[in-house]
Amino acid sequence: MNFMNQAFILANKALAHNDVPIGAVIVKDGKIIARGENRVQKSKNPTLHAEIVAINKACKKLNSKFLDGCDLYVTLEPCSMCATAISFARIQNVYFAARDEKGGGILHNAKIFDNDKHLWKPNIYEMPEYTEQSAQMLKQFFAQLRNKLS
Repeated sequence: MNFMNQAFILANKALAHNDVPIGAVIVKDGKIIARGENRVQKSKNPTLHAEIVAINKACKKLNSKFLDGCDLYVTLEPCSMCATAISFARIQNVYFAARDEKGGGILHNAKIFDNDKHLWKPNIYEMPEYTEQSAQMLKQFFAQLRNKLS
C-alpha cells in the first residue's frame, strides 16, 4: 500500500469540508492504524491539524500515549505544534511530501528537532516525488479562498 497516496486521499477529504488540504496516516508494522485530515474549519478548533487527529486516533487504538515503532506520512511539513506532538508521542519516522516555508516547524521556523534537548527526535524523510502534488493542491485551495474573499 502506498501510504502517502492514502494521506492525499485524506487531504482531499479535508478539502471537501473547506479545510486546508492536508492529510496524515500513521503506520505500524506495515499497516495503517490511524488516519487524519485537517478539521480546523469543520470543528472550529485550531489544534485539529491532520497530524494531531491521526495521533489521537492512534493513541486510542493502541491504548497508549506513546506510538513507539510508528511512522507518520503527511502531505505537508508539520508545523511546530504538530512536530512537538510527534515528539511527545515518540513517533519513529516522519515522511512528508512538501516543505512549508511559512508554517513548517521541522525544516523551517522553530526547527523543533534541531534542539538537542528535545525529549524524542524522529527520523525525518522528505518525499520529493510528492512535492508537486502537495504544492498544487495547496496553491489551488488558497487561490480559491482568495477569490471567495475578493
